[in-house]
Amino acid sequence: MSKTPATFVVEHLDPELGPWSSLEYGCIARESHATGARFLLSSVPPSLKLPQELAATQGLEINQHSVEEIFADRKDKVCLLDPAAQVELSPADGDQFEVFLFGGILGDDPPRDRTKELRKKGYAGRRLGPKQMTTDTAVRVTRMISQDRIPLKQVPYVDYPEIRVTENERTEMPFRYVKGADGQPIMPSGMIDLIKNDADKGVDDLF
Repeated sequence: MSKTPATFVVEHLDPELGPWSSLEYGCIARESHATGARFLLSSVPPSLKLPQELAATQGLEINQHSVEEIFADRKDKVCLLDPAAQVELSPADGDQFEVFLFGGILGDDPPRDRTKELRKKGYAGRRLGPKQMTTDTAVRVTRMISQDRIPLKQVPYVDYPEIRVTENERTEMPFRYVKGADGQPIMPSGMIDLIKNDADKGVDDLF
């Protein structure tokens, strides 16, 4: 484990907050708290009212300011998880960086490069391989690499899992997930129910 507990930051880049993102943020907060890390949701506009259940989640910190303002004094300690970066995240980055920054929403399908606004700020960038991940998965993988010292290539994955929506219908999730101990993709609590209940919507409509 690294000497300084890591801070995971999601810069919320949307004026709204959909049910998908709400479940992801709650999951990130709980997992971060359980592992002694900090989770910060930045750039949250004052007009955005978080769901009561999310707002009460242990480990969730909310800040109206941008990551650029919050960490202005230690820009060199901020690592931007960027699909366009040339270097992949490694366990050694857990010593080099204290803050790991994610642009929400990472899970767009197809990807819309939401990270480009953060890229312009000049942070050091690292990537998590070639496949698109949901935001909570990206944070989970980053924590496994930077804190638990598991190399990227040794992280167990499930790619594009199928979710049974009805007895005769399945939907393929267009993302890479971490494989849990039970062999199933790790998803936020309530996510499968959300997908089933909104099966008539596209994945992008759930964010």
